[in-house]
Amino acid sequence: MLVVLSGGGTAGHINPALALAEVLKERGCDVRFAGTPQGVEGRLVREAGIPFQAFEAAGFNRNHPLTLPKGVAKIQKSTGAAKKWLAEIGADIVVCFGGYVCIPVGRAAEKLGIPVVIHEQNSVMGMANKYLAKKARAVCLTYEHAAAPLKEPARSRVVLTGNPVRRSVLSATRAEGRERLGVPEDARLLLVTGGSLGARHLNQAVCAMKGDLLSAPDVHVVHVTGPKEYDAVRDALALTPEEEKRWHLFGYLDFMGAAMAAADAIVSRAGASSLAEVSARALPALLVPFPFATEDHQTTNARAYVEAGCAYLVADDKVEGPEFAQLVHSLLDDADVRARMSAAARAQKTEDAAARLADVVMEAAR
Repeated sequence: MLVVLSGGGTAGHINPALALAEVLKERGCDVRFAGTPQGVEGRLVREAGIPFQAFEAAGFNRNHPLTLPKGVAKIQKSTGAAKKWLAEIGADIVVCFGGYVCIPVGRAAEKLGIPVVIHEQNSVMGMANKYLAKKARAVCLTYEHAAAPLKEPARSRVVLTGNPVRRSVLSATRAEGRERLGVPEDARLLLVTGGSLGARHLNQAVCAMKGDLLSAPDVHVVHVTGPKEYDAVRDALALTPEEEKRWHLFGYLDFMGAAMAAADAIVSRAGASSLAEVSARALPALLVPFPFATEDHQTTNARAYVEAGCAYLVADDKVEGPEFAQLVHSLLDDADVRARMSAAARAQKTEDAAARLADVVMEAAR
């Protein structure tokens, strides 16, 4: 079976696709990937050893109507190119994860009679997935709420699979992570990350807690600032050589799975991939959603996770207030809170999401 995966724009669309690819290849499928020539997907997919095909795609700016005809023309041209490519390789099914490139690839598959499955990672469905859902063989969701805009027959084809997580995150061990970070086994470890771009308010709030956190001799902090924030955070912390032994500062971390495995709790944004990884690792969490995400979907993501008992939530504009520090201490100081959150996260069964999605894809292809 030849499966084409498609997605673009952010790692949040690509990493779940790569997690699915791992399972599909184990089941004997041939996997290809269709993305944009300039997006992050080209690098990530090639690093994963999956053949990559690029197609131009662009959206439009509602404030600049002239971008609409240009975007439509680009999608129409890429639809023709994708149709030719899908026919040449003999694709059996196309799975779309979001991003504008999915529109020409999905439309081309429809024209050829190739079944299309979509996967929506967030609680608010993106434009490309919403468009393709109308004719998709299956509409796979992480959050039931994402089905709200769908009408029949798309609504009857909804399957809750969860958001797939890559094996490198699932297989990492606590011992491996602590060894790489230089953190003793009996220490309490707080992981702080604002995602790949960082989070200024979050960084500032954690910096303000430096003295408080390091006053406990068994507490270590792994603080991932985001590359653009690293210098400012380093200067604000002004760590002494002794403090650097317990405050581990990074601009970017390329072994996040191992760091999560090592941690006792995490402070994080609420993007779909971040939440899936936190859930798969059953890691007690304090979530600070990025407030400017499309339709504020990170807050919707986070609320669903909090309602399941897996995490705390603080709004971005409240992180420098007393509640943020209180909840950080609750995570670090209360083992019962951490145990309850971990149990609730395990009940989500996120670690099985890639296999569930693979089941849906292979059934749709048949």
